Amino acid sequence: MSQPSSNEVVLETRDLVKHFPITRGIVFQKKIGAVRAVDGVDLQLRRGETLGVVGESGCGKSTLAKLLVGLEKPSSGAINVRGQDMTRLSGGELRKARRNIQMVLQDPYTSLNPRMTVGDIIGEPFDIHPEVVPAGERKQRVRELLDLVGLNPEHINRYPHQFSGGQRQRIGIARALALRPEIIVCDEPVSALDVSIQAQVINLLERLQDELGLSYIFIAHDLSVVRHIADRVAVMYLGKVVEIGVEDEIYERPTHPYTQALLSAVPVPDPTLRGQRDQIVLEGDVPSPANPPSGCRFRTRCWKAQDVCATEEPALAPRDRSAHPSACHFAEVRDVVHAVE
Repeated sequence: MSQPSSNEVVLETRDLVKHFPITRGIVFQKKIGAVRAVDGVDLQLRRGETLGVVGESGCGKSTLAKLLVGLEKPSSGAINVRGQDMTRLSGGELRKARRNIQMVLQDPYTSLNPRMTVGDIIGEPFDIHPEVVPAGERKQRVRELLDLVGLNPEHINRYPHQFSGGQRQRIGIARALALRPEIIVCDEPVSALDVSIQAQVINLLERLQDELGLSYIFIAHDLSVVRHIADRVAVMYLGKVVEIGVEDEIYERPTHPYTQALLSAVPVPDPTLRGQRDQIVLEGDVPSPANPPSGCRFRTRCWKAQDVCATEEPALAPRDRSAHPSACHFAEVRDVVHAVE
């Protein structure tokens, strides 16, 4: 984990919303509802910072990633990159702005075209943005990118199937770096890799951040991986951020019940401590994002829920018992990681 190089904000979302319509009918379609995948997310990313985003499957993490890089259009809200609202740009202006924010995808096996050589894959962004590197210098630039991510430049003419999973993810990282972006969105970049290879890729990302001054949005399920790389952590539940703070605050002093439940589910590496951890078992199923509960969306699974939780949605803000923002009426610190009998 590196320290942010400044307080300069390079990416900011304001009340970001993405609703996918639910329709009925084939010829004459009628909207009967909406899946609220992302529902009012406010985030800031500073220069040289890594912001981790965690949460259960279906909470909206990957949809948020797609919104940030322009693969999905938001229903409402703003995405400001270096002061430019990406949602208001189009054509050449949008294409130019998108150079500054790139993405590393989750699966290194399906994210690379098997019919293209590594050189063509990494060099493809130059075909879309020919002004970045002159045509005569592209092959050399691809070789430099391969070397930068720890691959042999002589393998430029090989195909993806000739590389291991970890090497393929390095190719994906090289492709993301091709246009010299300031921001990289990493959508679970190590979840499909072996543990030893995960460490290598994480170390590579940290080295590149130090050398190139990159800022990361790092999405993952593995809380231990996020703790290793992130400076700040945002916890999502049903399309909303329910708690956000610096890494130590979230892991050592979580205040939202959902964050506490997530941390209690992290496996304990020391066998002598198993059974002594503060275990929190959530009851019930995750509500549908097409029909989320009123008020606090976590209340149907929360052991603290009271009447106010059903009628008033808690704002993401600092509380009397929480120094960092937490969207809970009854937020208070609970030491889950170190709790023993």
